[in-house]
Amino acid sequence: MPSTVGTHSHRSTTKTSHKPFKSRKTTKGALKEIQKGKVQDLSHRKTPHQQLMSKFDRRNQSRQKQQVKHKEHLRETSVFAGRDGAPRIVAVIPLCEDVNAASSIRLLSASLDIEVNVPEEGQVRIDVDRFKQKVQYISVKRDVLESLDAAKVADFVIFILSPDQEVDALGELIIRSVESQGLSTLLTAVQGLERIEPAKKRSQVLSSLKSYVTHFHADQEKVHNLDSRQECANLMRSLCTTTPKGIHWRDERSWMLVEDVRWPEDEQQNVVLTGIVRGKALKADRLFQVGDWGDFQIEKIVAAPSNSKKRQSDEMAVDDSEKLLDAPTEDQDDLAELAPEQIMMDDDINATMSVATTEKRGVLLDDHHYFSDDETHLPAAPKRLPKGTSKYQAAWFLGDDFSDSGSDFEDVDEQGDVAMIAPALPQDGVEGFAPRDPTEAAASEYPQSEMFLDPTPDDEAEAEQLAAFRNRKGDEAEEDREFPDEIELHPHVLARERLARYRGLKSLRSSHWEGDEDKAHEPEDWKRLFQVPDYKAARSQVTRETLVGGVPAGARVRIYLRNVPGSIRSLHKPCRPLTLFSLLRHEHKRAVVNFTINLSSEYPAPVKSKEEMVMQCGPRRFVIKPIFSEGGNTSNDVHKFDRFLHPGRSAIATFIAPMTWGSVPALFFKANNEPSSEAPLTLMGTGTSLPPSSSRVVAKRIILTGHPYKIHKKLVTIRYMFFNREDVEWFKALQLWTKRGRSGFIKESLGTHGYFKATFDGKINPQDSVGVSLYKRVWPRAAEPWNPANSTGDHGTNDLVAANGTDEMIL
Repeated sequence: MPSTVGTHSHRSTTKTSHKPFKSRKTTKGALKEIQKGKVQDLSHRKTPHQQLMSKFDRRNQSRQKQQVKHKEHLRETSVFAGRDGAPRIVAVIPLCEDVNAASSIRLLSASLDIEVNVPEEGQVRIDVDRFKQKVQYISVKRDVLESLDAAKVADFVIFILSPDQEVDALGELIIRSVESQGLSTLLTAVQGLERIEPAKKRSQVLSSLKSYVTHFHADQEKVHNLDSRQECANLMRSLCTTTPKGIHWRDERSWMLVEDVRWPEDEQQNVVLTGIVRGKALKADRLFQVGDWGDFQIEKIVAAPSNSKKRQSDEMAVDDSEKLLDAPTEDQDDLAELAPEQIMMDDDINATMSVATTEKRGVLLDDHHYFSDDETHLPAAPKRLPKGTSKYQAAWFLGDDFSDSGSDFEDVDEQGDVAMIAPALPQDGVEGFAPRDPTEAAASEYPQSEMFLDPTPDDEAEAEQLAAFRNRKGDEAEEDREFPDEIELHPHVLARERLARYRGLKSLRSSHWEGDEDKAHEPEDWKRLFQVPDYKAARSQVTRETLVGGVPAGARVRIYLRNVPGSIRSLHKPCRPLTLFSLLRHEHKRAVVNFTINLSSEYPAPVKSKEEMVMQCGPRRFVIKPIFSEGGNTSNDVHKFDRFLHPGRSAIATFIAPMTWGSVPALFFKANNEPSSEAPLTLMGTGTSLPPSSSRVVAKRIILTGHPYKIHKKLVTIRYMFFNREDVEWFKALQLWTKRGRSGFIKESLGTHGYFKATFDGKINPQDSVGVSLYKRVWPRAAEPWNPANSTGDHGTNDLVAANGTDEMIL
């Protein structure tokens, strides 16, 4: 056997890892050791739809969603719940002449065996015991304003159609107006369908009416037949069980349909309005808009006894009725429309001195005045530099000290930019030199064929040629469409005096607008208007105030108004719906308000700027004369003024009126002076309120056009733009342009009839027209409250119109 003495064994070079102990349950400590230092990969996290939930989890999730929806439904319908809950307001509006709102209400009530005495125009309230609800009907005649007043406070609106007559122009006006104002839940019914014989045609009539209604409201699924008792009962079920959609701008405020008005016996007492609070909580510190009466302050808010609540004694009823719910505090809004008058001596003195001491000798271009040739304020003449010379290299050239060919040189101003003028013409037999300005001692450097000191000495021949050139006569609106902003000066009118307020702008959208030049022409109370520096933050703060305190919705209250004029009593009509809306903070103050306006397709005529119209925005109506301007955002906040708003276009309407928070729909009407017209108002267009801004500049543009008289390459003689030499020198700094895209500058004046020579960046066409643009700021006019008693009469003169506002009406 081999000997084992002296043998040696080495251990394995690889380390063997044993399998871990297999345990059915891992302890928490072991799990923590395994997950120690590891980060969960969030990129592979599954969405709730990707997770496979168990049956129990799915049921739990479904139950939670159902509870959330149930809470939302209870919150929306809580105002109608209970014996003393608010009634559901239903506005019944007929659209045809042969249907009646009162008879429709009787048919609806009779389907539930409820007898009610319904007036032809007014309000009636019934209790529906079957559904434990109360319904308050508003019977409306075929009137636009009355329909708007009823629809703005209605939870449901029912349009009544006729099976015999089609909806006329007045009916369509009511449909479009109510829809544009903001509409809650809409229902449609037909009255008198049983008169259609034979009975086979009734289904066709219903189909035709449904097709007509869905043209305006596509969500209408059915036209209810009021002659059928079963369909009337189904319609009543919908009114009592359906949750109304509401109106967004209305739900942000507190509002109320006035049930009763108690007039004072003497002047020291207050007018008392009774109704049920709806929307947000009612606060005594806010101002209230009551119908067309105006804005008023509140003396106090007390509880009113409910008609359905039984009382034990008269003493208890008196105590409950005089229970004070809310009273104004020190934070109550005042009725001041303008800021307190403050004398700003420094600003007024500086503005007066700047206007009085500055002797203008030229037009204002952006923020710089250009003077005549004998002044030292003119910008330096451009240098003749080789092509491609940088700004640094240009400093080494002292001027025109070289005599090289002009083909390798270009005109550069002091900033090193290429001047946009024509190439130099020969001067004294040497090419490459820019022509010097003509003086009395030196003749013109232009060719002899262009020498034209007095082109037409005969004034009669000149007048005949001018009249032949200005033969474009026609309608003012059509002329504005074809030749926008173009004006024609009279030969005997001095342009520098007639257009003293106008200025030039290198770019309407980016050039700086010098506001100091307009201080002498701004309206008297312009600085006292309300201004909102940060609109979003201010609106958020005002909206949050409506959620705190006040009388909750659903309470029946009596509101005592302060200082209601006695003349209001003669204007109040009990048969028409009277509404009360709470104004948010600052909504009574006047500001420069802006509204988008879109002309209606049914109103094809163009609308002239500053034309009087009636505007309804939310609960308020005004008589306005807006100025139109282009929309959009610009870096300098300058927008071009539009003389006309043509069909198919939209614009921004600007005027001075109490401001409105949020995006509230607006309706623009034109009063009909014709007594034969069915509707006193015609819907011109619709729009939406925008943030107010007094820094938004509306610039009115005018274009002076001239006719190319003689053309020599890029050098053109122009006439009919000005009519004297002084006007040419005054507007010499402005840039010329043509309708075909050329641009140039005035070089010199010729003669005494306003002829001048100009150089352009290219050869122009003889049929082209040369123009120059001038701008001035247009100030908005103040709005006045709507007066139903004098809807088409004279509304007086606005105090905020500038004293020289007649100049804006001429051009």
